[in-house]
Amino acid sequence: MKKYLMLMIPFMMLAGCQNNTEKVPAIDLANLDTSVAPGEDFYQYANGGWMKNNPLKAEYARYGAFDALRELNVERLNSLFSEMATMTPAKGSSDQKIVDLYKQGLDSTRLNEEGALPLKKYLDEIYKVQTKEEMASQLGKMFKMGFDSFFGLGVDADLMDSSTQVLYLAQSGLGMGDRDYYVDEANAGLLESYKAMLVKLFDLCGMSEPEQRAANVVAIEKALAGFSWTSVENRDYTRQYNPMSSAQVDASYPAFGFETFFEESGIPAQEKIIVQQPSFFQGFDALYAKTDLEQVKDYVAGQFITGAAGFLSDDFYKASFDFFSTAMSGVTEQKARWKRAMSVPNGILGEAVGKMYVAKYFPESSKVKMTKIVKDLQTSLGEHIDALEWMSDQTKSYAREKLAGFTVKIGYPDKWKDYSSLEIDPQASYFDNIVASRSWRTAENLDKLGKPTDPSEWHMTPQTVNAYYNPTTNEICFPAAILQPPFFNADADDAVNYGAIGVVIGHEMTHGFDDQGRLFDKEGNMNSWWNDADDQAFKAKADVLSKQYDEIEVLPGVHANGALSLGENIADQGGVSVAYTAFRNSLGGKEPEPIDGFTADQRFFLGYASVWAQNITDEEKARLTKLDVHSLGENRVNATLRNFQTFFDAFGISEGDPMWRPESERVIIW
Repeated sequence: MKKYLMLMIPFMMLAGCQNNTEKVPAIDLANLDTSVAPGEDFYQYANGGWMKNNPLKAEYARYGAFDALRELNVERLNSLFSEMATMTPAKGSSDQKIVDLYKQGLDSTRLNEEGALPLKKYLDEIYKVQTKEEMASQLGKMFKMGFDSFFGLGVDADLMDSSTQVLYLAQSGLGMGDRDYYVDEANAGLLESYKAMLVKLFDLCGMSEPEQRAANVVAIEKALAGFSWTSVENRDYTRQYNPMSSAQVDASYPAFGFETFFEESGIPAQEKIIVQQPSFFQGFDALYAKTDLEQVKDYVAGQFITGAAGFLSDDFYKASFDFFSTAMSGVTEQKARWKRAMSVPNGILGEAVGKMYVAKYFPESSKVKMTKIVKDLQTSLGEHIDALEWMSDQTKSYAREKLAGFTVKIGYPDKWKDYSSLEIDPQASYFDNIVASRSWRTAENLDKLGKPTDPSEWHMTPQTVNAYYNPTTNEICFPAAILQPPFFNADADDAVNYGAIGVVIGHEMTHGFDDQGRLFDKEGNMNSWWNDADDQAFKAKADVLSKQYDEIEVLPGVHANGALSLGENIADQGGVSVAYTAFRNSLGGKEPEPIDGFTADQRFFLGYASVWAQNITDEEKARLTKLDVHSLGENRVNATLRNFQTFFDAFGISEGDPMWRPESERVIIW
């Protein structure tokens, strides 16, 4: 299915807007490391003090500069939930559902008493299957419950006709998340740890021969990995658009029995289903045909148990945590139970929580200010488009039309999601309620099939500190919670705010013109509006940027993946470029006086760098380099800024300094 192009700040998920009387410094001088020159390592110079004073906490794989604010706001939401838990909300209300899920997540006594019992009826259903056709039907039932095996599917806007909603089929089925963990011998030790976790989970379920069952899971996943597309291949929208009818899907992959699967899933025959990775489905179908049914049962059960582990007793959670958090990411301490408990209703009933959040923490004045800044950035990006030497006037005209056609969403949705049909029963097990919520979400998604696309729908909750660009609606979205330090600081000077929230805005706008977003026109349809010469010029510049990141060694022998992170790197660079111009435009020719000894330009770049301050484990560096389309924080600062003469001028960086990049090797795309 389609992916949204996002700023993605994963180390900050739930922060509130600035609403206290204590002023937050625009630039805290204690966060600097002045023992390092800006021209030597700007990231260390701007953030070294913060990194020293905020050592990595054991419950994090990476800990960002304003996770302290995140934790404060997590506590705010938890306080809100705790207060609600003392009341008796009306049955069927969103408050009742939030409170009951929250209480169940806190009830360790009940969870530990139940152990594996909540899984029994679901596992019995899997293991009573007698034929491959019955298994296709069983997988259809599990899909309706919100659990996938082998492949994923869902409804989203048609990339070629964004006004309608169609079904997408996509590769999936890898418990470790990425094919490289299975095919790269360097990850053999991690694969063994994954197998050991599966042994533990099967054993906790009281199942015989847990070692053999775990081996069956790993064998199937290794086979699936062999014909799974790489992360880079999965960034190519044009290759992933392969429409087929339901009948064609069933005929093309006959061993599995898609007709049976769709029937049990409640999906009627379709004239158009988008198969995203046809070669994967060919491999999957052949694998399904030759694999013993008992082995398939173990694989499906293993995937199901793994997906359930976080909602069961402590021993299940620990087995999952020890692998996915410790072995894969280097996290050594579990999050407090109350944090885990509150995250569940916040995720399941996100807009209901968001409505309360906005009422308490999001002043309307912030939305007004944000609207003005967005308009300033649109003006700046338009100026950049007009000034491009490598783009023809005709393509510039189309680019201008797309920019003018942006839909801007700020703060919160105009229409809140309706959760009235979701049932949460406090007498049922915690896991049964998770299944109910996943079933509800799946049904909600399938209900869109064949209907017009709803342009008012939000794809993030207001309490999420992030932002996104959606190519099929040509929209940029900035949830309420991003309007807080370090992104937006009411007490800061304009230079710092433009370097932070200004770059965020410019980043999302540039996503409309990165290597993926540029494939879509102003209506949100995948329809090229580039002439051949401009297309080649763009690709040549993008290739230079991609190779710059390929050269970065993030760990000994591990290099950044410039092709995987290309879209985000283009957006980072575009964000800085466009925001800097907007800032200079805002000055009206007047130069502000230095503050704390820093010029306005210096404060702009310091404001940008401060957003990405973080400490991170080596394990997480390696994992994210393999999986994440975003570059590591250090590289989002240093690698991006090494292309800007304005940055060099601001800090007197010249040839011979490590941060310097010769003009002949620089690239500016937007």
